[in-house]
Amino acid sequence: MNHQTKEPLLKRVLDNPWLLLVLGVLIPFLSYTAWGWIELVLVQPAALP
Repeated sequence: MNHQTKEPLLKRVLDNPWLLLVLGVLIPFLSYTAWGWIELVLVQPAALP
């Protein structure tokens, strides 16, 4: 009997260099973009003299 076991999801992700490249670019881009928008919303207007 030949039982084919499915590889775990983490192993499939780590074995795919293109997916790692996309995740390595996309995750920092989205996190820094979200951080920037949050900072823009929370910044107080400057008091003019």
